[in-house]
Amino acid sequence: MSDALTVPDLDAPASRAALARLVTRLFDSWSLDQAEQLELLGLNARSSTRLRRFHRGAAVRISRDMLDRIGWLLSIYKTLYLLYPHNERLRRAWMKHRNFVFENHTPIEVIRDGGLIGIARVARYLEWQLAR
Repeated sequence: MSDALTVPDLDAPASRAALARLVTRLFDSWSLDQAEQLELLGLNARSSTRLRRFHRGAAVRISRDMLDRIGWLLSIYKTLYLLYPHNERLRRAWMKHRNFVFENHTPIEVIRDGGLIGIARVARYLEWQLAR
C-alpha cells in the first residue's frame, strides 16, 4: 500500500520547524508586517520573540488554535494559486485589497476583526469563487 499522503507528526521538532518556515514564507509572499503576522497567528504584540523564532525556522510550540489558523491560511494561499495560477502579483496583493464582498474591507481586516472565524470566512469565500 502506498502512503502518498503522509500526515506530519507535529510533536516532532522537525515538523514544527518545517511548518514555521512554510508559514513565514507565506507571510513574506503577502508582504505582511509584524503586527499583521501576529494577528493572523492569534498572538499578541508581546509575542514578537515567538514570531522571530518562527522566522528563524525554530521548532516553536503550536497550539490547537494556531494550528487551525495556519491550516486556514494555507487553504487561502492554495485557493488563490488555483484561482490565479498565472498572476503572481494578484496572489501576493489580494489579502490587502479592498473587496466589496467584505463590505469594502481587506481580507486582512476581516481576519483581524474576526479572528479564526474571519480567516475561515475569507477561505470559504475563495473556495466558493473556485467552485463557481
